[in-house]
Amino acid sequence: MKIEIWSDVVCPFCYIGKRKLEKALEKFPQRDQVEIEWKSFQLNPDQQTNPNISTIEHLAQSKGWSLQQTRQISAQVSEMAKEQGLHFDYENAVVANTKNAHRLIHLAKSVGKGGEMKERLLKAYFTEGKNVDDSDTLVQLAEEVGLAGEKVKALLQSNQYEDAVDQDIYESRLIGVKGVPFFVLDRKFGISGAQPDEVFEQTLANAWTEFEKNIPALDIASSENGESCEVDGNC
Repeated sequence: MKIEIWSDVVCPFCYIGKRKLEKALEKFPQRDQVEIEWKSFQLNPDQQTNPNISTIEHLAQSKGWSLQQTRQISAQVSEMAKEQGLHFDYENAVVANTKNAHRLIHLAKSVGKGGEMKERLLKAYFTEGKNVDDSDTLVQLAEEVGLAGEKVKALLQSNQYEDAVDQDIYESRLIGVKGVPFFVLDRKFGISGAQPDEVFEQTLANAWTEFEKNIPALDIASSENGESCEVDGNC
């Protein structure tokens, strides 16, 4: 059974939702028969990388919030992350365009390391304050998960996998993705956002039941929206 996940590497609920799915899979008896495929999604394709301001400052400016309000909202999200064993450091997170990060994930997918690359990029952005649009940083992160540095450098000096990223985003529109993370199980069931743990567990069970029946895929049945980042950048 296949699970496709549309998400961005600067989306907090994408990281939280990833952990929730992983927890559900740990309890899932058929987890060894589940394939995960990461799909590209950019919350803000036109975002200019700017390492000179923090994500807190950027959010305050773009949303029209005060710094105090922004810190309060970010603290609430950080607390949600903490419940999943994650540490978010918004004060040091670097404002970055994610197109190159998504291209790198596609390169990693080509050698069976898409999941490892996705995890490393999320941690780099949310926890370590790394610039996920900086070429040297991307090479270093890729090498840490076992990719060849020269291949990554060649990728970043070309337009390789740009079409693949665009195709993922186009496909998300076709199936009605309005926010991320968005999980599609066997092209029959959808989970929108970082839903409660039991939603992941129940949807996995339901999808496996249908998978065993080998019923042709119909429309994706999505549960109610959970915490997510919307296509206009609202998180």
